Order: sequence, then C-alpha cells, then structure tokens
Amino acid sequence: MKLDIPAGPFQAYLFDCDGTIADSMPLHYVAWNQTLSEWNCEFPERTFYAWGGYPVVKIISLLNEQQGLAMPVDAVAERKEALYYEILHQLKAVPEVLEQIEEQHGRIPFAVVSGSTRKSVTASLETLNLLDKFDVLVCAGDYKNGKPDPEAFLMAAAKLGVPPEACLVFEDTEMGIQAATAAGMASVKILQPWERPGA
Repeated sequence: MKLDIPAGPFQAYLFDCDGTIADSMPLHYVAWNQTLSEWNCEFPERTFYAWGGYPVVKIISLLNEQQGLAMPVDAVAERKEALYYEILHQLKAVPEVLEQIEEQHGRIPFAVVSGSTRKSVTASLETLNLLDKFDVLVCAGDYKNGKPDPEAFLMAAAKLGVPPEACLVFEDTEMGIQAATAAGMASVKILQPWERPGA
C-alpha cells in the first residue's frame, strides 16, 4: 500500500515511532495486557489505540483514576517496558513507512518524535536496523507537554534547523496528527493495524 504524500518540497521528515515506523503497537498491547492482568486492570484494545502517543506513566495514572486502582506507577511502567523488551525480537517495520525512509534517506534529515522513552525508541529502531537513519530523537522526558501539544514536533524541527512549515509528519494516532497540525506541519496518517487492507 502506497502512502499518499502531500505535495512538497519538504526539508525534513518527522516520524512517530510506535505504530508508524515500528509495527510495535500489537507487541506493546501484549506487554500491557500481561502487566495489567497482574493488577486486575482492564485495558480495552480500542482505548489502548486511542491513547497511542501518551507516555507510559500517563496511561497508568489514567487507568488508576478510571478504575479506582492504586497501581504503583513507576513499578508498573518498569514491568511493562521489561515485558516489551522480551518480545521485541518479533518486531517488524510498517512497510509503506520503511519505503519512505529508504527513498528519502540522505536527501533530507529525519527525526523521531515519540511519547515512548528514549530507551524503548532506541531498542525498537536498533531491532529494525534503522537507528542510524535518524538525525534527532525527541522522546518522553525531553519535553513537558505530550501530544496533542505541538511542543515535541517544534523541538524536533528546531534541533534539525528546519522551519515547522517545511516539515512533514508521519503519525498513526489522531493525537499525533493534531499535534502536527498545531505545529503548522503537514502530516500523513498511517493506518492502525485493523484499518489496513486484509486486516
């Protein structure tokens, strides 16, 4: 499936990581489910995808609030990340995004803008042999306000030295698209696993 790329010329590409470059959302969901089942916490799949882009600690806090639980945020976050690393070898790239990376690499700079930790993003990109293709990584902990706030995308553009309006964003969540729009950037929506042909 080819991506519908808006007319350029763009001076930089900014990519979300999970669900955009890396088809990692199904693996993250397995890790979440296993972790949360230990606390009798429900996390419906649709909610998981709707909250894509939220940092791990925010997700645990929201689940605590919604379900009247008192899960220890840091311990649960660590457990979830550890389980994700255990199944990381199964990770694959999203083919149509990989195609864009291969086509444009070396022509314009790339950044990753993610709600995941730097460790998680680096591990995913290393597994896919793509880490060296990115000039800048902006991850959870680098910025104050997560998506849909434009802060992380604006930070990536500044680090690359490219004006926001000359950046094209690749994102799989509505929140990410909203953040790109708020940053004054054009964007391409990557389909969620169940939206893809043959899903």
